[in-house]
Amino acid sequence: MKAFETYHPIVLFAYFASVIGLSMFYMHPVYLLITCIGAITLSLLLNRKSFVSGLKFFVPMFFIAAIINPLISHDGEIILFYIDYNAITLEAIVYGFAMSIMICSVIFWFGCYNVVMTSDKFLYLFGKVSPALALVISLTLRLVPRFKHQITIISHAQKTIGMDISAGNPWQRIKSGIRIISILITWALENAIETADSMKARGYGLKNRSTFSLFVFEKRDGFLLGIILTLLLTNIIGSYFGMTTYYFYPTFTELALTPISIGLYISYAILLVIPIVIEIREAIKWRSLKYNM
Repeated sequence: MKAFETYHPIVLFAYFASVIGLSMFYMHPVYLLITCIGAITLSLLLNRKSFVSGLKFFVPMFFIAAIINPLISHDGEIILFYIDYNAITLEAIVYGFAMSIMICSVIFWFGCYNVVMTSDKFLYLFGKVSPALALVISLTLRLVPRFKHQITIISHAQKTIGMDISAGNPWQRIKSGIRIISILITWALENAIETADSMKARGYGLKNRSTFSLFVFEKRDGFLLGIILTLLLTNIIGSYFGMTTYYFYPTFTELALTPISIGLYISYAILLVIPIVIEIREAIKWRSLKYNM
């Protein structure tokens, strides 16, 4: 278990809600750089294998999203060249890359969220407010990783009997792929029925149903939650007064390097590195204990 996972669910949810919420609306170059570095670093600390394997999808998506914008948007003052009498501007290219960085960073943050915020933590937070909605959201968040794992198992099983999608002529490959998808859908439907029956048997959603959890809100949770909310409020106030706004069109806005803007950059960076510092500190502590034994 990672050190950051041991904090109370409300602290974890507040952190990721703050980080993802701010990351989705910040297009400022400095904030984008901080967001990207923070998301990649935390992803490597929490789930390095999954992050590295996912790069084969994220890298092409990054460049495709960056290239599409200058082809459909021709705003900007710095014209580089023309394609079919349409201007390709530097502002459009940079904005495309900025959008790609923002999208990839948000996806990375959601990946970290899925590692840390397990279904039992989510249900603990929202089960009493809306049991049905909490269950649906929790199951939905688990669908992609579970389906990915199950389709790998099915593909390996089919490969042992010669039904691999990489073998045979194109028609045989299509048939093998359809067979794998059919098995996956059957498994998903059967699993959904079993889950529904299991939750009903346990009395989920009943008015007087009691619940059990091991989560205890400690002093360290209150301290960290206070820091997160303070940093979040600081950046929201900065956004309200336009300190985090940056324009790419009609041309680039000048980067602000005033004491207030630098303070906002630092506060945002501190917010993002909170779990990184916790993980590194825990790793150093365990390493020192290991050497002293």
